[in-house]
Amino acid sequence: MKPFVYVTRQVPDAIFERLAIKYDVEMWKEADKAVPREILLEKVSKADALLTVITDVVDEELFSRAGSLKVVANMAVGIDNIDLDAASRHGVSICNTPDVLTDTTADLTFTLLLATARRVIEAAEFVKDGKWTSWAPMMLVGTDVHHKKIGIVGMGKIGTAVAKRAAGFDMDILYHNRNRHEVAEEMLGAQYRSLDALLEEADFVICLAPLTDDTRGLFQREHFQKMKNEAIFINASRGPIINEQALIEALEAKEIAAAGLDVFDKEPLHAAHPFLTMKNVVALPHIGSASKETRMTMMMTCCENIEAVIDNRHPRTLVNKEVLHFD
Repeated sequence: MKPFVYVTRQVPDAIFERLAIKYDVEMWKEADKAVPREILLEKVSKADALLTVITDVVDEELFSRAGSLKVVANMAVGIDNIDLDAASRHGVSICNTPDVLTDTTADLTFTLLLATARRVIEAAEFVKDGKWTSWAPMMLVGTDVHHKKIGIVGMGKIGTAVAKRAAGFDMDILYHNRNRHEVAEEMLGAQYRSLDALLEEADFVICLAPLTDDTRGLFQREHFQKMKNEAIFINASRGPIINEQALIEALEAKEIAAAGLDVFDKEPLHAAHPFLTMKNVVALPHIGSASKETRMTMMMTCCENIEAVIDNRHPRTLVNKEVLHFD
């Protein structure tokens, strides 16, 4: 019998067909709706491999239902939807898709910064709603980006890529990270700051930290209160890193000027969420890596990892290296 691979979202034909050459493949037929938990648990009981997305909860319950599961290929850099300890206990390789989405996500992050600063979404809706009747000196004025101070919280690969884009706008680059980033300091003139100092100095605070036990709930009301009243907050990392209610209150109290958000605590946002009624919030549907080229590369990376593990070869992007048992 061919190994069984279960794909938790609808993927393009090219991805399905690549896997189907060597494996018995089943796929959840919805592209924008998560596979129901009971179906995922039923499928994993006979699966050799899963191709998952970030909304799939891959935990002890799932691993305990698996009979022959060897690999979970997660279509994301982050693996906060996966219990790594449980995976390792069960001998399951966890693979992600790093590097391939770095520049694409950095592009979107800087786009979000620009759109928020220059009120691009609000202006486009203003035109579409037929409200543009004349030119006015102060109509829909935003704030400049060039020559301002950008504060990047989380100076990993994506943070560094955003810093490169900021350098092109002649911005002063501040950053906060667990460790000093000497290359960014030397090549881009980036300046290390404590978190509090960064919040106090930056005109734009960009959250690009990974979601961990240490960063969950990192941004609270007091952090927004440390920011300049005219500062803009951007989150393109993970929603649970910020206390959303604290951000809402800070925006309502005009403690900060605006926010651009690609990620949220609970996704998707419900129609009545306060962010959706606030003109100084740009809300996007978690599209950081959403270019055709990058998404296809991410899925191809998942295929390569599945093929490697099933063939008992070392996968390209193994996360839990403690399970190493490959030729």
